[in-house]
Amino acid sequence: MTDSLPPPSGVLAAIDMGSNSFRLEIAQLSPGRYKRIDYLKETVRLGAGLDEQGLLTEDAMQRGLACLQRFAKRLEGVPSQHIRAVATQTLREARNRDAFLLRARAALGQPIEVISGREEARLIFAGVARLQPSDEWRLVIDIGGRSTEMILGQGRMPLRAESFQVGSVSLSMRYFGDGRFTEGAFRAAQVAAGAELEEALAPFASRHWREALGSSGTAGAVSQLLAASGITDGVITPDGLRWCMEQCLRAGRIDKLSLPGLKEDRRAVIGGGLSILYTLATHFDIAELQPARGALRQGVIYDLDERLSAAAGGTRPSLDARDASVAELQQRFEVDVPQARRVADVALALHAAVTPSADPALARELGWAAALHELGMMVSHHDHHRHSAYLLGHVDAAGFSQSQQRRLADLVLAQRGGLRKVEAQLAQETFAWQALCLRLAIILCHARTGAQAEVLTLQRRGTQAELAVPPGWAATHPRTLFLLNEEAAVWERSGALRLQIQA
Repeated sequence: MTDSLPPPSGVLAAIDMGSNSFRLEIAQLSPGRYKRIDYLKETVRLGAGLDEQGLLTEDAMQRGLACLQRFAKRLEGVPSQHIRAVATQTLREARNRDAFLLRARAALGQPIEVISGREEARLIFAGVARLQPSDEWRLVIDIGGRSTEMILGQGRMPLRAESFQVGSVSLSMRYFGDGRFTEGAFRAAQVAAGAELEEALAPFASRHWREALGSSGTAGAVSQLLAASGITDGVITPDGLRWCMEQCLRAGRIDKLSLPGLKEDRRAVIGGGLSILYTLATHFDIAELQPARGALRQGVIYDLDERLSAAAGGTRPSLDARDASVAELQQRFEVDVPQARRVADVALALHAAVTPSADPALARELGWAAALHELGMMVSHHDHHRHSAYLLGHVDAAGFSQSQQRRLADLVLAQRGGLRKVEAQLAQETFAWQALCLRLAIILCHARTGAQAEVLTLQRRGTQAELAVPPGWAATHPRTLFLLNEEAAVWERSGALRLQIQA
């Protein structure tokens, strides 16, 4: 580790809260260059702390919280907007994840994003593609503690990205949990891995790619083991994997396994990791799996850099993957884009008027919610806001975390009708103002024109919003005024905010 960081404004940091290990990467980016400033890794075994009911145990949570507290000390002085923390499969599964995330945020001092399996795969490919560029068609594999990601792509573009719920920790706990290595356990583990990966056989078949790369933990550990033992130069082959499994069988027990290059934190999960790797090699005709330089944490850093560049504006097109996802969803679900743009423009103008010093991220969320508020029209015009909310909460959208998609879904659900359905969310004042601005924008653009909104002004006085209507406007827009008065009554009943129409 380095003794000190460069100026805080010049660094980006990624926290990868994996099922086996937590990692902190601090780096500087410049055109064509990635410079690692610091890297911390701790074996937390969060995934091993999921009980039979799918709940994280207190011991597992304490291990994670203690690690995050240490990471927080290392990150002191780094601007919060330059830090991004992501969590993967264990927290996708954990039924008590929200309770843990509240404590984890307090320990780290940063929000934590639980990302979907496909989003994890996309970010893994981004890290590999940037740190190990190539124009060849590639298969990138990342075996984590409780999931395995497979990505097929060329250059920086992933063609297909999937996540499968089998990992080195979960498989090792199930088939090698008694601490013994047996031929029967390896066979059973390989059958289980093959059953989970079977649906990937056609889309990731060897005819689709020219080279295969193994990213991060398991692949890196086996590569180092093979190189240190002189079996290969680090490339993972079927013969090399068979040799590794033979050494495990000779040792007989996990605590007796001693091989050059095998780190202590990998010993307990090597059985499951080898079983997955061997299944992949034999089922997908992988003669050579090369160790990859990039991984999830580097992908997160590159993605964060693109987000910051997009937020800064300028003439450069947005590189934020979330903007591209919104545009793709609009096209897929045949959204009326001009109407979505009208609503977004009005909502953002109103939001800027009542929250001039708010976090810019809140305005971005409001803009995305406005852009996608009619997503559910593809399903049905009746209760389309409910369909829109369901789709937004469950669709795979590159760049978005699961928690951010839920917030957008809640905003979209709040766009019309009564507010009891989002009563809990309205307790957050920032959400209440976002919802009010979105609802007002939809009313003002209900005739699919936004011109009338330009003459209205919205002011904030504590928890009261005052919408000023100029003289003569009410007489020419009676239907809109009726809807606005109805809206004021809805907010009066909710008790979250008050809306006063000054006509």
